[in-house]
Amino acid sequence: MAAYRAVGVVRDLVHRFKYERQFHLRHQLGKWMLAGMTDERILVTPVDAIVPVPLHSARQREREFNQAEILADIVARHARKPMTLCLKRIRYTTTQTRLDRDKRMENLRGAFSVEHPASVNGRNLLLIDDIFTTGSTADECSRVLRAAGAASVRVLAVARA
Repeated sequence: MAAYRAVGVVRDLVHRFKYERQFHLRHQLGKWMLAGMTDERILVTPVDAIVPVPLHSARQREREFNQAEILADIVARHARKPMTLCLKRIRYTTTQTRLDRDKRMENLRGAFSVEHPASVNGRNLLLIDDIFTTGSTADECSRVLRAAGAASVRVLAVARA
């Protein structure tokens, strides 16, 4: 679920937050994301925990923050749900920006794992990311979380490409 399309001002603000470290924009992006929390696809089953899409440690050192984690914190506080950092990116992947869906899926295969599977077992999770482009990141993260025992995984992003 994404309440907005990643075009125009929305795309510009996401990129300025993500690549130019304009952290003040997290508030507006968070508001847009919270608009998606009212969608029936999100509300259908109560969420037990919020899970941000992780960055690889090398990418996080380069960027100095994880935009999905910052946005997940906003959602978790608003929803009064715990945020869990149970999902780990265990393999460095090339940037997805210029890859089609098939190449993205191939690029991400085996890139994630769940740390402490008992923390997700039987839980309904809300996966948070900044942009939903082809769904390959959401698919792979969801697959790994479900394999670790998650009851359900729904996805919320600021915007959809």
